[in-house]
Amino acid sequence: MTKILIVDDSRTSRKILRGILENAGYEIVAEATNGQEGYDKYAELKPDVVTMDVTMPVLDGIEALKKIMGDYPDAKVIMVTAAGQKTKLVEAVQNGASEFVTKPFDPDQLRAIIEKVIQ
Repeated sequence: MTKILIVDDSRTSRKILRGILENAGYEIVAEATNGQEGYDKYAELKPDVVTMDVTMPVLDGIEALKKIMGDYPDAKVIMVTAAGQKTKLVEAVQNGASEFVTKPFDPDQLRAIIEKVIQ
C-alpha cells in the first residue's frame, strides 16, 4: 500500500486530502502543519509520496521541498497550490517537485497524479 505524508497548515485541506486519499486506498502515515515538521516526518517515516502545501508558516513548502530533495533525492513530492501561484510552481519544479495539484481538489485528478508519480 502506498504510504503518503500530508503537509499543509490548513486543517480543512488536510482533512479533505486524507478523505480523498484514504477512499482511493492509500495509507496516510502522518500529517504535518508546516514545512519543518513535514521534513522531520519525512526523515522519520520515509513515505512513498508527500503532498506539500506551498504557503505555510515556519518553513514554506518550497524550502521544505529543497531540504527533502537535498537529503533524499529520490523523494516523490507533489506540491499543493492555490490558484495564481505560477511562479512558485516553476520554482518547485526546478527544485525537484514530482508534480503539482491545485486547490480545490479534484479527487480523480489527485488519484491520477499520485499513480503517475509512483509508477
